Amino acid sequence: METLVEVKNLRKYFESIRAVDGVSFRVNRGEVLGFLGPNGAGKTTTMRIITGFIDADAGSVTIGGDDIVHAPVAAKRRVGYLPEGAPLYGDMTPRGFLSFVAEIRDFRGREKDRRIGETVEKTNLGSVFDQPIETLSKGFKRRLGLAQAILHDPEVLILDEPTDGLDPNQKHEVRTLIQGMAVEKAIILSTHILEEVDSVCSRAIVIAEGRLVGDGAPAVLRTKSRWHNAVTLSVRTDDGEVIRSTLAKLPGVASVDLMAGSNGSTRVIAYSKEGESILNTINQMIRDRNWETEELYVEQGRLDDVFRAMTTGELGSLTHDHHHKWNPQLTTIFTNGSGFNGSLLARNYGSLV
Repeated sequence: METLVEVKNLRKYFESIRAVDGVSFRVNRGEVLGFLGPNGAGKTTTMRIITGFIDADAGSVTIGGDDIVHAPVAAKRRVGYLPEGAPLYGDMTPRGFLSFVAEIRDFRGREKDRRIGETVEKTNLGSVFDQPIETLSKGFKRRLGLAQAILHDPEVLILDEPTDGLDPNQKHEVRTLIQGMAVEKAIILSTHILEEVDSVCSRAIVIAEGRLVGDGAPAVLRTKSRWHNAVTLSVRTDDGEVIRSTLAKLPGVASVDLMAGSNGSTRVIAYSKEGESILNTINQMIRDRNWETEELYVEQGRLDDVFRAMTTGELGSLTHDHHHKWNPQLTTIFTNGSGFNGSLLARNYGSLV
């Protein structure tokens, strides 16, 4: 697969502050890379280095084989950049601003008009096309910033919080646009919305204190959570301790939490060892004991847990913390009587950092 962005051992200091410390990664054509990290982790600094906005103290960045320092013009032609708080000229209209950007990109005449028209349609700016930018909502300003980034149809897109300030419908439109463009581009997307990583990104990297601490597909990162393949079970009984102790003895079960039940029911959460599947084992136990089962939940893992653990250096806590708030991202299996024989429903809860 063709690599469009290659970052090697980037380092950047601001006086005594180590902003970026040995960051390396690649982004291939067709990938949407989620760039995650807490505030001050070095995300924006890394993006500014990749786009040539600032220089690194050490390391290198190549865009489509062109070095951002030694061949900046060639490299930057391949890049569209939406920075945090994209600078816009308040006294211009979107029409005037995009015309200005197009001419900077050396488009003239019919080609300029074509590109502006296509970009306005993609970003749904038609209703405010001739309105002063200073009067636009934050959401429209963000979409205009995205429009200038994609106007020249770059091979590489660097997007810093692209859906910031957008309403849910607008977020959906932008995410759909990003997914559509990703087929022929390499896209790096910085976001704090983990739901966005799940819905848009094919891969995610996590940065903390300037260092890369995680890299993988969202589904793979979720497997590092203690909730991965955990099973939550509701049984019609008042003797929760019997349910808990019975499940705790099953092979593959690391531990079992007894949760508050209601209306004569008991709820327990069984955590698996090393994230292995324990669903079939538990279901067999349900059948063998003829438990009257009301609900069965299979956990898919949680990016917010993994994010916090990676960025605080406490990944091990994901396998030991028995008191974490239960707010799962689940596959839910509805049951009728003992064992599960009902329908299967995937239920996802978006989590914010």
